[in-house]
Amino acid sequence: MNAPAATASSPTSNLRIRSLDPLVPPARLLHLLPLDSAATATIVAGRAAVERILAGEDSRVMAIVGPCSIHDVDAARDYARRLHALAGRVADRLLVIMRVYFEKPRTTVGWKGLINDPHLDDSFDVSTGLRLARNLLIEIAGLGLPTATEFLEPITPQYIADTIVLGAIGARTTESPTHRQMASGLSMPVGFKNSTDGSLQAAIDAMQAAKTPHSFLGIDDEGGTCVVSTTGNPWGVMILRGGRSGSNYSPEVMVEARTKLEKAGLHPRIIVDCSHANSGKDHTRQAAVWRDVIEQRRGGDRSIVGLMLESNLHPGSQPVNPDRTKMAYGLSVTDACIGWDETEALLLEAHERLADAR
Repeated sequence: MNAPAATASSPTSNLRIRSLDPLVPPARLLHLLPLDSAATATIVAGRAAVERILAGEDSRVMAIVGPCSIHDVDAARDYARRLHALAGRVADRLLVIMRVYFEKPRTTVGWKGLINDPHLDDSFDVSTGLRLARNLLIEIAGLGLPTATEFLEPITPQYIADTIVLGAIGARTTESPTHRQMASGLSMPVGFKNSTDGSLQAAIDAMQAAKTPHSFLGIDDEGGTCVVSTTGNPWGVMILRGGRSGSNYSPEVMVEARTKLEKAGLHPRIIVDCSHANSGKDHTRQAAVWRDVIEQRRGGDRSIVGLMLESNLHPGSQPVNPDRTKMAYGLSVTDACIGWDETEALLLEAHERLADAR
C-alpha cells in the first residue's frame, strides 16, 4: 500500500482532509488481473441472457442470491461453488446469478464493505480491497456463474464492471444524479431500487435518466480526470424492496408498478427483493416473500422477471471483529441472511412450481 500523500498547505483548502492516498490506475489492475476466455464467455452470455429476459424473449426467472455483503473471500468461493452446482440443476427455468456485494451504503455509520475496508479494522486499505474484489469476481465467472453487485462509489466500476452481469443502484442512491449518470454508461443491465420511503417514482425517474446519454466528470483507464460521455443504458429494471411504510410485493403493487412503468414508456419488468423492508428486515420471512412472488409469476404475472435473496452459508449475522479467529465462518456481518440449506430448498421448490407457469 502506498504511503499517504501529504495534503497541500493552504488556509482555504483541505482543512478537513487527513491524507490523500493514491490508487493503482484501473488499467494497471485490469492488466494484473485480466479476464480469461472462460470468465469472459460467462459474462457475455450472462448479460445476453439477462437482456433476453428483460425483453421478454426468455421465459426464465432470474434468481439473484448470495450474501448481503462479502467479507470473507474463502467463504464466498465456497458459496459460489455450491451455487454453481445448484444453478445447473434449475437452469431451464431459473437464471441463477450470485450476489457479490462489496460496497455497503450506511444509513449513518458502519463497515462500508470489502473494497473500502477489507481487513475489517478501519485501515481502509482500498487498494487491497479492489484487488480482492476483482480476483474473486474473475474466479466466480471462471466457474461459469454470473454475478451481480451494487455500485456505490462512482469510480469503482472502472475496476470491476467488466466482470459484472447485473448491476444495481441502491435505495439510498437511486435519486442521485451521479449514480443515474454512471448507470447510463455501464455495460450491463442495471436494476434500480425504489427509494427507502417506498416510492416507485424514484426508480422510474432513474430508469428514464439512465436511458439518456450524459456527459459528466469521471476517470479514464489510467486514472486521469476526464469528461465521460455515454450513449445511455436501455436495460434498466425496477427492483421492489419495500420501504418505511412496509412491503411492496403484493399483486396490487405489481399492477401499480406496471402501470407507472408503461406510462413512462418503460418495459414493465420487475425484480422483487425478498429482503430489506419486504421481509420487515427479518431474514426468516424471506421465504414467505419468495413463495408469494413465485406464485404470482406462476399465476401469469410475466412482469415479474426476478427475485433476490440475501443468503449465506449459515443463517443469521454477527458483528464485525478485526480478529478473524473470533468470527464464525460463512455468517453475515451486515444484514442477517438465510442459510445455504434453505436457499437450496427455495430454488428447487421454485423450479418445481414454475413447471406449469402460465
